[in-house]
Amino acid sequence: MSRMTHGLSRFDTLLKESLNHHALNNGSPLPQVFGYLHEANPVTGNLGKEAIVAGFDALVATMRTSESTNGKADAGMTFFGQFVDHDITLDVQSAIGTRIDPRSIRNVRTPNLDLDCVYGDGPDGSPYLYSSGNTEGYLLFGREDNPYDLARNCKGRALIGDPRNDENIIVSQVQGAFVALHNILMSHLVQETATATDIRHCAHAGIRTEVWETVIPSNLMKFEEVRRFIRLHYQWVVLNELLPAFVDKKTIASTLARDPFGDKGPIIPAEFSGAAYRFGHATVRPSYCLRKGEAPVDLFTMRGFSPRGPESTIEMAQFFDVAGTRAQKALPVGVKMAETLFELPDNIVGGGLVWGDYKIELPKAKKLALRNILRDRTSLELPSGQQMAAFMGMKPLPLPQVLKDHDIDKTPLWYYCLQEAETKGQGRLTGVGGSIVASTLIRLLKLDPESVIHNPDFFPWAGFGETCTLGNIMQFVENHRDDVVDRESLYCGPVL
Repeated sequence: MSRMTHGLSRFDTLLKESLNHHALNNGSPLPQVFGYLHEANPVTGNLGKEAIVAGFDALVATMRTSESTNGKADAGMTFFGQFVDHDITLDVQSAIGTRIDPRSIRNVRTPNLDLDCVYGDGPDGSPYLYSSGNTEGYLLFGREDNPYDLARNCKGRALIGDPRNDENIIVSQVQGAFVALHNILMSHLVQETATATDIRHCAHAGIRTEVWETVIPSNLMKFEEVRRFIRLHYQWVVLNELLPAFVDKKTIASTLARDPFGDKGPIIPAEFSGAAYRFGHATVRPSYCLRKGEAPVDLFTMRGFSPRGPESTIEMAQFFDVAGTRAQKALPVGVKMAETLFELPDNIVGGGLVWGDYKIELPKAKKLALRNILRDRTSLELPSGQQMAAFMGMKPLPLPQVLKDHDIDKTPLWYYCLQEAETKGQGRLTGVGGSIVASTLIRLLKLDPESVIHNPDFFPWAGFGETCTLGNIMQFVENHRDDVVDRESLYCGPVL
């Protein structure tokens, strides 16, 4: 809610506020942003690097599939999960083949579910994201040749809080939907419609009146009211829709009642960011239908990081169920992955990998599954699945036969989480993987005193429909994205 302290970055502000917060709680130390839930698991034994890579490559080969089995989650949830990841983490340091202690990683995102990937540091700290004059507090959005594309600079780069949210045309439009939602609701406040009262009532709930009166500058009042309204609904969807889509309900319920890792661990565990939350890769379809009745489009033809034409505008009902519509479905969480992810295009992977003195050739480097495992073993040195299960008092799953055949005696944590989902979770994370994902996201909400989890009076706005779902929110945006004050003044596009 408060404005960023002058001269401080988001990270420095987080540090300052966290120190103050923990000083009020018996002087307990500042929680780590990155670190291990358990302990590092360095590569040991007599196997050489070539033999280890060969064993993991053989495991990866068993994952490849050309089938598109429907899971329970909407197809768009894969990309919303990616959007959430980009809201809480951005590690610009670690690289495959280079050992790094997670505790030394600097997180460029604030580790809160606060939509800083949309809002940046707000109008004062990130003015390049915002309009001015008659539309002060509105986010720039749209271009003359595509009013539903993200605003862009003269080189075609998206003007957004996290550049990764332009890496494909689906996550780009999830980002754009939140930008458009902000502008739609800002227009309601500016025009003092009947909806304005609902927005204010929701935004002010759980926040002392004097905070609004003494902390928020008058010219930013409407902006802050809309931002909090959207944040609360976004957090509601993460807790009540994203988590149940990919984590079994018993694990979520038990984690809400009692965090299996306590409250002393890192805010963003390496086991989460480097393994468990990468479950989304297994849910990616090889192709997607962008609009009803049209032929599917291959995943890697939907490239981002450049202006998007109107022909690539998606119908949200194809990706999220809306009032009974039947959206495409994500693949179930499990040990199978779309074969398109085994040949990543050159614009994503342009060369081989190096692990110390061992060079990994390009065909292997293009396999996303192998990259995930190598990041685990060569960079983050994550505990194995068996180690995490023992640490949590669970009976470990058996070692895959293909690893036994290659004299590897521990399962990489990322694969283990997928193995649990397939054998025990009916296509959802459970056990070790489910606990890590649920614990991390729920703890982020618990650590934020302004989050929806600390606001017992919050109830989703009826304007989004009978139930608050991401699909209904996206449909609301689609129906009203042109209902914005001085819409064309928000356009910003490349002059190439």
